[in-house]
Amino acid sequence: MNRTVWTWARFVGSGATIAVLLWRLGANPFLDGVRTVDVRALAAATGLVLLTTVCSAWRWKVVAGGLGIELSLFTAVAAYYRALFLNVTLPGGVVGDVHRGVSHGRGAGDVGLGLRAVAWERLAGQVVQVVLTVVVLLALPSPVRSSMPLVAIGVVVAAAGVVLLARARPGSGRSAWARLRSAVAGDIRDVLLSRRAWLGIVLASALVVLGHAVTFLIAARTAGTTAPLSQMLPLALLVLAAMVLPSVAGWGPREGATAWAFAAAGLGAQQGVATAVVYGVMVLVATLPGAVVLVVSWSRGARPPERTEGPLTEGAAHA
Repeated sequence: MNRTVWTWARFVGSGATIAVLLWRLGANPFLDGVRTVDVRALAAATGLVLLTTVCSAWRWKVVAGGLGIELSLFTAVAAYYRALFLNVTLPGGVVGDVHRGVSHGRGAGDVGLGLRAVAWERLAGQVVQVVLTVVVLLALPSPVRSSMPLVAIGVVVAAAGVVLLARARPGSGRSAWARLRSAVAGDIRDVLLSRRAWLGIVLASALVVLGHAVTFLIAARTAGTTAPLSQMLPLALLVLAAMVLPSVAGWGPREGATAWAFAAAGLGAQQGVATAVVYGVMVLVATLPGAVVLVVSWSRGARPPERTEGPLTEGAAHA
């Protein structure tokens, strides 16, 4: 029941957002966004998505290695492309990630461990994105700049809590909560914050955020926005933060957030919607290699990750 309600809520929320935008702005911003996409923008998006996908796949490889399950970079890139394609074409935005976690876990003989690797990999990327977003929004003018000191304090407090949790000794209790807390603390300490992994995870995640931001900036220029970089970068990061919200194939929150951000910055809600549409088309085209991976996997009846005989040795977690 709860899952059904959540699914319907996601459809209704995304549909309502698009309906309100159509009612207030008309269809022209959407049509203008589609019409202005050109080959140069699509080529740039394809190259940037390749960069961000390789970085994300390498981050996944590092995290999986820290948990003791093998994953080659080539396999990780192919599976990540497929996950991206599923994420931008199916409701929810996480179907592809769940699929690659389950597939990897089956190949490794432990579905739970495969899902943990994907969950920690995605969470690590989100944390780095939040930190970078807060830093940029503190430094550059934006519609939310007045609220950023409080947000920054919240981020610092949350980071301190994570560090304290990671440093906590394993609990001796037998309750489910004690076991969960011990497992989470162990994963944070031994996988995400280990000396051999944390710097690579941060760098890879920063490159992913940068790639997404540049893709958005290209979409804005393609849609006709001429505002300076100092004004556009905070807006790009604000919209990227909104894109983590549940949606229907990426549509809804992205257009709503972009319309609001552009209007608040004095650039016009119509221009924001057009930019969001250009971005959506660019990303969809750039993730089409994932469709090829999907078709090849189905035709061969193969799963993306390799089967492994057992946990990796300690050195196998290196990128």
